Amino acid sequence: MELWEIFSVFFKIGLVTLGGGYAMLAILQNDLVRRLKWLPGEKLIDFYAISQSLPGLIGVNTAMFVGWHKARTPGLFAAALGVSAPSIIVILVVAMFIGNFLHVPAVKFAFNGVRAAVAAIIVDAVFAMWKSGVKDKPTFVIFLVSLAALALAPTMSPVIPVVAGAIAGVAVKTAAERRAAAQTGGGPR
Repeated sequence: MELWEIFSVFFKIGLVTLGGGYAMLAILQNDLVRRLKWLPGEKLIDFYAISQSLPGLIGVNTAMFVGWHKARTPGLFAAALGVSAPSIIVILVVAMFIGNFLHVPAVKFAFNGVRAAVAAIIVDAVFAMWKSGVKDKPTFVIFLVSLAALALAPTMSPVIPVVAGAIAGVAVKTAAERRAAAQTGGGPR
């Protein structure tokens, strides 16, 4: 029964997510963290960040991490199939009929409206990620450096700032622990 629940939750998420993995984050946070309480928000953000640096679709990768978290290998497959099935169905249906409707002005306006709504969803997801990821001065600096690097090198792989951010986070935490230990007279951990 748990596998069916994982599949159906991710099927619904895949069905209502327009705009790809970035737009999916807000829905994942609402459904998996707030409503179902399957995992804490920080863990979802971790899964999401790792998913960005792996090959494949961010949404599918994130779903697989959550499925693994819930029910190991069977959960991974249930989540991947659930989140992918709506897209496959919609693509097949659209491919059969889209040529007949692309010239209709209402269809063009509908696509413009969808893009605007997806942009709002992505902005909402960015604010949620900001709240859970940028908590102090060191993480703010990591954010700024990563943003600057991506702005100056738009073709840069997202793997680079993610890995560099992980290394910087470990370095900052280690340095803080060493300073705290030196102040209390204890040795390094």
